[in-house]
Amino acid sequence: MNKIGLIVILIIVLILTSISIYIFVSKEEKPYNENNNNINTNTNPNENNNEEESLNNNDIFGMYYDKANELLKNMNIDEKISQTLLVRYPDNAKDILEKYQFGGYVFFEKDFTNKTKQEVQNMINELQEVSKIPILTAVDEEGGIVNRISTNPNLVETPFLSSQQLYKQGGFDLIKKDTINKSKILSDLGINLNLAPVVDVSTNPNDYMYNRTIGQDTTITSTYAKTVIEASKNTRVSYTLKHFPGYGNNVDTHTSSSLDNRTLEDIKTNDLPPFEAGIKAKAEAVLISHNIVNSIDKNNPASLSESVHKLLTDDLDFNGIIITDAIDMGAITNIENVSSKALKAGNHLIITTNYLESINDIKNAVNNNEISIEELDKVVIKILAWKYYKGLL
Repeated sequence: MNKIGLIVILIIVLILTSISIYIFVSKEEKPYNENNNNINTNTNPNENNNEEESLNNNDIFGMYYDKANELLKNMNIDEKISQTLLVRYPDNAKDILEKYQFGGYVFFEKDFTNKTKQEVQNMINELQEVSKIPILTAVDEEGGIVNRISTNPNLVETPFLSSQQLYKQGGFDLIKKDTINKSKILSDLGINLNLAPVVDVSTNPNDYMYNRTIGQDTTITSTYAKTVIEASKNTRVSYTLKHFPGYGNNVDTHTSSSLDNRTLEDIKTNDLPPFEAGIKAKAEAVLISHNIVNSIDKNNPASLSESVHKLLTDDLDFNGIIITDAIDMGAITNIENVSSKALKAGNHLIITTNYLESINDIKNAVNNNEISIEELDKVVIKILAWKYYKGLL
C-alpha cells in the first residue's frame, strides 16, 4: 500500500474516533433522551421537587400544587371565593350549589333524620353531580353527645360511643377499630370529612368541653390524637383536630364570647402536644376555636387571630387545611366582616350558614385590595391540592 493510501486510512480512523467520542459525551451530558429506554417518565418536571419539598416541610399536599394551579387558571373570582366556604346544608341545596359552587357542605343530624342509606347516598351524589369541583361533605361525628349520622338507626345500628367510653372499654385498640368502622360507614354514605376528633385536654368534669374529650391528661390525649389520625388514613375520610389552641376550661362559644386567661407556657405544655402529635401523624385539617386567648392575642378570637395561626403553622409546622369554627356562633356574631378577616388571619375554609354574606364580604375585601388576588389564589390552591390528595379530583 502506498503512502497516500495510509494517510487516507488514518484520516478515516480519526474521523470515526471523533464521532464516537462525541456520541458518548452527548449521552453522558443528556440524561433524558427520547430514544433511550431509560428516560425520565415523570411528566411533571416539578413533581419530584414538590414531593421532596413536601417531605421536608411536612406538607402532605405538596406534590399536588401544580395540578391545583392548572385548575385554578380556569376559575373566576366567584368560584374561587366559593371554594373557601364550608356551608351549612340549606334547603334547595342542589340548586344553590349549582349556582355558587361551594367548597363543601356541612350536614347536621336533621339532614339525616329518618333517611335510608340509599336516600343519603342519593342526596350526596346529586350534589356532586352539579358541582364542577367535587365538594367536601362534612359532619361532626365525634361520638357520644355529638353524633349527626349514627343517631339514625337506619344508618348505624347504635350511636357511636364517645372517646371516653371507648377508652374505658377497650383503650386505644378499640378507638382504632371505632375510627376505621366509623370511616367506612361515613365513606359508604358519601361523607368525606369528619370534623373530629376533639383533642382538647380536660380532666375536670365541670369543664364545658369535658364530655367531648377523652377526659385524660396531655400524654394520653396526645396518643388519642395520633391513634385516630393514623387509623383514618386510607379510609377516604379526612379527620380534623379541634379546637386549636386547646379549649381548656372555657365556656360555650356557641352562645357568648369566651376569654382564656391561661399563660402561654401552660398552653404550650398542656394543650399543644395533642395537636402536635396529630400533625406528626399527618393530620390534614385543624379547626380553630373562637376563644380569645389573652396570652396570644387579647384583641381577637383565635379563629380571627394571625398570632394564633402562626403558632399553628410556624411553631407546630402545620401545612394542612385550617378551618374556622362556625362563624354564626354567638362568640363572634357582633364582629363585622368576619369572613374576610378569617381569610386574612390564615384560615382556608370558613364554616358558615349565611353564604351570601360571606361571599359579599370576601369579594368586597378583594375589590378594595384588603385581600389580594394572589392571597386568595394561595388559599384556593391549598383547598384544591387537598381535594387532589383526597382523590376527589
